[in-house]
Amino acid sequence: MLKNNSLITKHLENFEKKMPDNHLPNTHTLPNNQSFTTTEKTEKSAQPILSQNTLHQPHSIDLEKSVLASLMSLEESFERISDSINEKDFYAQRHQLIFNAIMHLANRNEPYDVVMVSDWLESQKQLNAAGGTDYLAEILSQSPATLFNLSAYAQRVREFSVLRQIIKAGNHMLNLAYDSKGQSVSDILDVAESEIFAINEQYSRSSQSKGPVRINTVITSVMDTIQTLKGQPDGLIGLQTPFAELNNKTQGLQRGDLIIVAARPSMGKTTFAMNLAEAVLNHTDLPVIVFSMEMPAESIVMRLLSSWGGIDQGSLRSGKLTEPDWSMLTTVIAHLHNKKLYIDDSTALPPSEVRSRCRRIAKDNDGKLGLVLVDYLQLMKVPSLDGNRVGEISEISRSLKALAREMNCPVVALSQLNRSLENRPSKRPIMSDLRESGAIEQDADLIMFIYREEVYNEKTDAKGIAEIIIGKQRNGPIGTVRLGFQGQFTRFINLTPEMYQGEIHSDANE
Repeated sequence: MLKNNSLITKHLENFEKKMPDNHLPNTHTLPNNQSFTTTEKTEKSAQPILSQNTLHQPHSIDLEKSVLASLMSLEESFERISDSINEKDFYAQRHQLIFNAIMHLANRNEPYDVVMVSDWLESQKQLNAAGGTDYLAEILSQSPATLFNLSAYAQRVREFSVLRQIIKAGNHMLNLAYDSKGQSVSDILDVAESEIFAINEQYSRSSQSKGPVRINTVITSVMDTIQTLKGQPDGLIGLQTPFAELNNKTQGLQRGDLIIVAARPSMGKTTFAMNLAEAVLNHTDLPVIVFSMEMPAESIVMRLLSSWGGIDQGSLRSGKLTEPDWSMLTTVIAHLHNKKLYIDDSTALPPSEVRSRCRRIAKDNDGKLGLVLVDYLQLMKVPSLDGNRVGEISEISRSLKALAREMNCPVVALSQLNRSLENRPSKRPIMSDLRESGAIEQDADLIMFIYREEVYNEKTDAKGIAEIIIGKQRNGPIGTVRLGFQGQFTRFINLTPEMYQGEIHSDANE
């Protein structure tokens, strides 16, 4: 969903009014003036209904010239707009060349007046393409130079650029819809949403960038946080988890954080993540979204009923419940019924679709989300990067971090570990065990590994004990927390003082 859509809608409405009848979406014109719709059997070959030049491309030459005149006339003007506009935002190619010259000179800390710009363009053999010295002089003489309005003018040029990008993406979608070239409808929808998402993300990044702020502003914010913590007996600044020791180490799940939960199969990744989600549902009225790409929604609900009700999962699946079980099941269902839990068991979702679905749910809940859970990261897909797995994981990881920031909630993403750790004497995971780990390690704010000794050693004394290994925490310590594991109830639990024997530290060199 694009921000500032009122502006976009206004322009698109104007374009529609200018559109001639023979460019209506559902009609074409054949030779001899025979018209037909796309649903008629006589259609021989689908043709795109619009080309890039069919309609007037939104732009303002005068605005572009005013921006360039201000830049070439006023010192330190480039710094005011450098993070909000680039050469591609200019409609006229000659203006792109002139702005590019200004940018290069500014980046080299050299003056970017009309003389220097002219010299640079000539050195690059671009002066004639930019209109020559006469055109540079025309810009200065006919366009007002204004530092006061420069930012507003640059923003308007940027908005026109976004509108042109939307038109270009729309034309591409129309062409794909009329000539799919063997692509499925699902693939075309993925491409369409990815293109619009990319435009939106780029625009949002430039429009929301606030640049450096003075420390006094940050100090005020920090003091507000400290005052808030002072009034909280548990000292948590994030969302509470069900696990006391984990809360102590992390201060809760932080809003805007990308949290990775990684483990080998059968360690309890989904169980642990769902326990985190349950805590958010229990302690807040915020919605929780679970993207379950590995198991159906019914299985997720079955696990919830088992965990919250303390009902053996085997009994639930077989339907062989005792009277107390039935009573507890009824209570749990009544408790869950009004919770804001959303489960999406679609497979192979691209990041753009995950983000779109989160936005829709947030919109229905006053713009707020409590937690987003993705099970699991490697099952997501980026159609445009199919075949480039490292690039695909990098894009997925970056997008999930951006989602956490946008929604201002923790995003918990489950991740697989490399099989190679199975060949080590010690099976405790370390950071390098993360599959396609580079981008994940960089983007994540918190990385937790799950390790249960009993999975590898049935005779261990640590049966029913799990280690939650904090391998990375951007704003806190690393280390290991011990929890109890009740597989029959699909839940992890706090250990009692008698069971808890302190903190375990794994050897990072093992």
